[in-house]
Amino acid sequence: MPIAEFKYDLGKVEKGYNNRTLHINLTNNKITSKPVSKKMKQTFIGGRGFNLWLLWNALPKNRTVKWNDPENEICIACGPLGGTTLFPGSGKSIAVSISPLTNSVMDSNAGGYFGPYLKFSGWDALEIQGKAKSEVIILIDGDEGNVQIVDAKGLPSETHLLGETLTEKYGDAKKRSISIVSSGPGAEHTRFGILNFSWYDSQRKTVRYKQAARGGIGTIFRDKKIKAIVVKFSGLRADSNHPANFNVLKQVGPAYNKEIRTLDPKQNEMAVVGTTHLVDIMNKFDLLPTHNFKFGSHPKGSNLSAEVYRKKFHTGFDGCWAGCTVACSHLVKDFELKTGPFKGEHVPVDGPEYETIAGLGSNCGIFDADHVIEINFYCDTYGLDTISVGTATAFAMECYEMGLIDNEVTGGLELNFGNKETAMELVHQMARGEGFGVIIGQGVRRMKKLFAEKYGANPKILQDIGMEAKGLEFSEYVTKESLAQQGGYGLALKGPQHDEAWLIFLDMVRNLIPTFKQKAEALHWFPMFRTWFGLNGLCKLPWNDITPEDNKNTPEPAKVIAHVENYANFFYAVTGRKVSTDDLILMSEKVYNFQRIFNLRMGFGTREHDDIPYRAVGPVTKEEYESRAERYDKQLKEKLGYDPTGKPTEEKLAVLKKHRQDEYEKLKDAVYKRRGWNLNGVPTLRKVKELGIDFPDVVELVKKFQ
Repeated sequence: MPIAEFKYDLGKVEKGYNNRTLHINLTNNKITSKPVSKKMKQTFIGGRGFNLWLLWNALPKNRTVKWNDPENEICIACGPLGGTTLFPGSGKSIAVSISPLTNSVMDSNAGGYFGPYLKFSGWDALEIQGKAKSEVIILIDGDEGNVQIVDAKGLPSETHLLGETLTEKYGDAKKRSISIVSSGPGAEHTRFGILNFSWYDSQRKTVRYKQAARGGIGTIFRDKKIKAIVVKFSGLRADSNHPANFNVLKQVGPAYNKEIRTLDPKQNEMAVVGTTHLVDIMNKFDLLPTHNFKFGSHPKGSNLSAEVYRKKFHTGFDGCWAGCTVACSHLVKDFELKTGPFKGEHVPVDGPEYETIAGLGSNCGIFDADHVIEINFYCDTYGLDTISVGTATAFAMECYEMGLIDNEVTGGLELNFGNKETAMELVHQMARGEGFGVIIGQGVRRMKKLFAEKYGANPKILQDIGMEAKGLEFSEYVTKESLAQQGGYGLALKGPQHDEAWLIFLDMVRNLIPTFKQKAEALHWFPMFRTWFGLNGLCKLPWNDITPEDNKNTPEPAKVIAHVENYANFFYAVTGRKVSTDDLILMSEKVYNFQRIFNLRMGFGTREHDDIPYRAVGPVTKEEYESRAERYDKQLKEKLGYDPTGKPTEEKLAVLKKHRQDEYEKLKDAVYKRRGWNLNGVPTLRKVKELGIDFPDVVELVKKFQ
């Protein structure tokens, strides 16, 4: 017998929308349907926008909600364009909640089939509030029109076991009709738990996973005692969105797919090696994080390159959404585990992606591809964010090597760079909820506080080398020589994640945005356009990882404007709303500014919260400076007129630091001005009204910061 049940009319998706959302309260087991208004669609579009609006209205107005309060919600949505099988990258799910790491609004996205299946089952978004008394599964049956909360007693916690069990139980002969959201035991003991989103790989007869990994939403998931959310939908068709103009969709989608099939083999080979192609590029341009972002390259970097993983990935073609020709999601099949509770077993491993390779590999000084595959598997099945695990472990390793912590603090673990046995043991400790792994699992910001207050470590050094901002660990790019990317990380709404702005090549390698004005313009346009994907249920990779052959001859090749125009046509084909490329940016501006204001409501969202650790800006240690002394000496001479000849490294470090920190503050000013914010980083009332987000409670809040 289900704990609670809600039957509903299946209805019909029209122009990409169901016009209703599903609300589940686990405290009282109440399940309800909520309408979606025309204003909500016009202002927030879908996906991340819907999630933010739902969460904003769900939280109590009279107090600040903590991540583990019952009132906090997990909101998951797709978007009006999501679920399109004719257009590449249309299978994204976006999750939003109040983060255990940042104590503010977190958005995170994943591939897999869940978001589209949720929509086709009748729901534009899912809100989950409250806490269950004991572990439960939420079942959304889009074939029968039924939502149930059921007891999860006796089910395994590890994602790879749970996913197989539930797919078998609810999928019967139609396993492809099932998609599951789950986390794992590691999420229960850390602050950076992930959500695993599944799909069934019919070719390889196995359940595959993508992760909404950033900011600890999986930790909230397990705190609410949710074991899994299962959605079932069997009727997937090319016209499941019931687009406004199917003929236009049949023109723009297949043409885009043909371009990708033709050009991807000549460009990045995403369908063969995925994002691993980035490793060699980052290593070549001194951007691959090594030893806690101290360095940007390493002689052994090629041990983690695409050519190594090309031989390890199973051949075959099955992306994380039906019909996606980019097909960048790859699998290591029948990998034999060497450690942990599943030692000796042969398992499928999704990935690793570039971020995992750089975070758990080079940044920890480990250049062993098989180690990265194994730790990738355990992070996924334990429900741990590979970026946060890698960046937090690398920080602890540097603290250990600097003598800021010792063996007594680590529980006897030798935490040197390159010690892969210790790195692996830390992940197993996180899953068991014991040892120094639990300390790592609190994240870099809380480790800095602990190491200073309890163990007497120098807080200034900890601040400079602790690679987090807003409480979120940095994703895996070295930004010392890219002021624009420093801004891309520091000014990102949720914390330093590259999905908001990735400007390193445009800024550092190609030197196409040399002035503050140009950088500010880039830090306006690119975050806005990238936000647009999250509103619509789309993946960003088809946009700029495969580019038209004549793209380099266009006025602004980084924008890949031919693809931007294609997305405008795609939006029109599905929703019936005729839009320009500028309209796409305006859509995002509404949601982007609203999320900045949401941060204000949570006690953040002002200038000081856009600061980043100095290591993201320049060299911190003498060793760091001297490893690139020719570069830094040249900059001091040419940019500052300072003669470094014969000067001690400590003096040169101080002069360079002041200059670079001043440059970062000037960048903030320029970006705030371009975005229509005041010098404290707060959207002006004029901007709020211009964007049509001048809801009474928004205006009341913003007025306090003018």
